[in-house]
Amino acid sequence: MTRIIQNISRRALLGGVAGLAAVLSLGGGAFAAEIEEIHFLIPGGAGGGWDGTARGTGMVLTQEGLIENASYENMSGAGGGKAIGYLIETADRQQGTLMVNSTPIVVRSLTKVFPYSFRDLTPIARIIGDYQAIAVRADSEIQSWGDVVDRFKADPRSVKFAGGSVRGDLDHLVPAMAMKSMGLDPRQVAYVPYDAGGKALAGLLSGETELLTTGFGEAIGPHRDGQIRIIAVSSEQPIDGIPTLKEQGADVEFANWRGFFAAPGISDEKAQAYAELLQRMQKTGTWEDLRAKNGWQNLYLPREKFVAFLESQEEEIGALMRELGFLK
Repeated sequence: MTRIIQNISRRALLGGVAGLAAVLSLGGGAFAAEIEEIHFLIPGGAGGGWDGTARGTGMVLTQEGLIENASYENMSGAGGGKAIGYLIETADRQQGTLMVNSTPIVVRSLTKVFPYSFRDLTPIARIIGDYQAIAVRADSEIQSWGDVVDRFKADPRSVKFAGGSVRGDLDHLVPAMAMKSMGLDPRQVAYVPYDAGGKALAGLLSGETELLTTGFGEAIGPHRDGQIRIIAVSSEQPIDGIPTLKEQGADVEFANWRGFFAAPGISDEKAQAYAELLQRMQKTGTWEDLRAKNGWQNLYLPREKFVAFLESQEEEIGALMRELGFLK
């Protein structure tokens, strides 16, 4: 149905020959050699998908010797709007900053959670996609999505989903879409918002909610550690033996993209350098190891195609949210 501060130092001395080889290997994208350090602005708290994506990207870039240093800043608030506003308002001081974001920048703009959109920033590149996971505590009596549906039919308000984003956002939308696809009222989904996925997971483990809706990459670690059980994933095919929503009766497939944005007014040359650097990163073994560990899908899109994608997604998600009753 649905379409989809800490500094890390570069390895000590890179010889002149190695540095030259790195520049030449860009295949015409020598701009990337000009990027020596990046400050990553993360619009949510620690432990969430944005946090993991930004810190993982910085780790790969430094370990592979593609940049000298990476630093990180978590700035929660207003559903990500605080960080976006800060990046816009201090743009003249943020030429070395990249902000991670994802589908919520489109959703929250539509719902007026904040007064900005991707058009107020400089889109750099989309890099990954992360499927949505529905999970329960390891000792939960709930064994499948079918069990969730049965409880929902009996008493919708008794089925509470924890999510690391505001109401009407992705963590809320996916279970709502799943219920709607089964002929149930998506507006009756009881959703408990937390500030980032780490706090939503804590809410599940503490018993505040019975279910967690979050990115697969955030859930797979606790799932493998035996803290939680993922009972459904929004992919087309099962992952690690975990059944899809679709094969459990909910006609939903969904992948949440993640990518990077720079401050408004950044030069085209600098923006292109960032985009090419991120593309080169995805070709490294260190990135592939991180991607596989987190269950991410490589979905790289360069600047112009990224903007076109954002415009298309804005239209599609807007239509979907109106259908679900989240927009008028």
